[in-house]
Amino acid sequence: MRFSRQSGVFMHLTSLPGPHGIGDLGDGARAFVDFLVDADQSMWQFCPLGPTSPAHANSPYQSSSSFAGNPLLVDLTDLEARGWLTEDDLEPVPDFDDHSVEYHRVGEYKRSRLRTAFDRFRDSATDDERAAFDDFCERESSWLEDYALFASLKEEYEQAWIDWPQELKVRDEDALARVREKYADEIRYREFAQFCFDLQWHDLADYADERGITLVGDLPIYVALDSADVWAAPEAFDLNDEHEPAVVAGVPPNPHDDGQRWGNPLYDWDYLHENGYEWWMDRLRRLFDLVDVTRIDHFKGFDSYWAIDAASDSPADGEWRDAPGYDFFETVQRRLGDLPFIVEDLGFLDPSLVDLRDNFAFPGMRVPQYANWCQEGDMYQPMHYPENTVAYTSTHDTDTFVGYYGSLPDDQRDCLHYNIGADGSEIQWSIIDAVWNSAAVLAFTTMQDILGLDSHARFNTPGTQNGNWEWRVTAEGLDGDVAQRLAGYTDLHIRN
Repeated sequence: MRFSRQSGVFMHLTSLPGPHGIGDLGDGARAFVDFLVDADQSMWQFCPLGPTSPAHANSPYQSSSSFAGNPLLVDLTDLEARGWLTEDDLEPVPDFDDHSVEYHRVGEYKRSRLRTAFDRFRDSATDDERAAFDDFCERESSWLEDYALFASLKEEYEQAWIDWPQELKVRDEDALARVREKYADEIRYREFAQFCFDLQWHDLADYADERGITLVGDLPIYVALDSADVWAAPEAFDLNDEHEPAVVAGVPPNPHDDGQRWGNPLYDWDYLHENGYEWWMDRLRRLFDLVDVTRIDHFKGFDSYWAIDAASDSPADGEWRDAPGYDFFETVQRRLGDLPFIVEDLGFLDPSLVDLRDNFAFPGMRVPQYANWCQEGDMYQPMHYPENTVAYTSTHDTDTFVGYYGSLPDDQRDCLHYNIGADGSEIQWSIIDAVWNSAAVLAFTTMQDILGLDSHARFNTPGTQNGNWEWRVTAEGLDGDVAQRLAGYTDLHIRN
């Protein structure tokens, strides 16, 4: 897929303004789309949309499903408008923080209201509403039934599925039939929550499309072990006879660190190749029903991957294994058509990865925070970005640019000023100007950078458990003057 010279803003859904403690698919999301239009932007990028869990610090990259939507994103006000909630049902609304997501309090409040909406829908929905629900369940049955059962059993056992009773862990058919009957009402509730998410998401997507906004999603290459994905399709993963990982994902040690053991199960690429990557085709069909373009996280894993012995805690106890990148993406192209991907190629930028990326003309990433500003020709300095790249002022995993700038040594700061022609007075706008002016075909900034916020507004610090994925913008933060200033840089540098 070829991109035109465009720009946009990264903003995860949970960070939107909204009345119930977390960003949702309602008026706050539409206000952000309107902000993008006022700012002359054409792309909105966000993190994965799946359900999150306190057990994984509410990270959208450790979701219980790569198919389902996060029920906490469902707009309760819309459910009231549909008649599935009343004004009284929403009261009392806790005194939520407008600047930060308090996941525990939000979860208690929103889940109880979703159950109330389900009860009222079940008792009083119109024939058309029931038909729409049934159509959704039938259309998405390839993942929805297993996800809803998985979520129901998680509620019952309150532990990872690998610790469930053996017959459920290994998916004995008789045992599954019994629990499907036992938890039929709970399963239906989970399906209803996904129905609500789907209705609202497509309404929002239509609103964005009508205003010329492209939705850019995120595709983590690996899924969480404790997910409906692995439990429901163990054959797609490199598991042992007990349905537990034989090897897990990570990256090897290098001269600068000890490597990382992520712990995600790895794929059985031989099996997937033999059946035409059917699990992946289902995953991508669902994803592209929701978004227009997606970023592939850890693209290196489609070229080769570091497989760590699951019995070891050391990233060093691993080996590189080949992945079927060319065959995989050729199959995707044959089955699904265009390849609307941008790829995260940071880190292990070796020749084989570059060849795979360039063979399919996928734009790679450039982030100026990785630059050595005093080294001539550094690839992360904006003036050196090639055309087929995606340039970011910051990402969800970096500091804000103001926070990064404040931590720079004096020599790097001086070199940064020289390289981008800045004096440091409004460094966030200086770097937006430099990134927008670069040759990169796509350019993104974050709402935190647009507002000039420091490290307190950082969205995520990798390797830490607390304080991540919580930052929110207020409605006042979607400021018209700020939008017009971003529009000025966008027009100046001929982006659309």
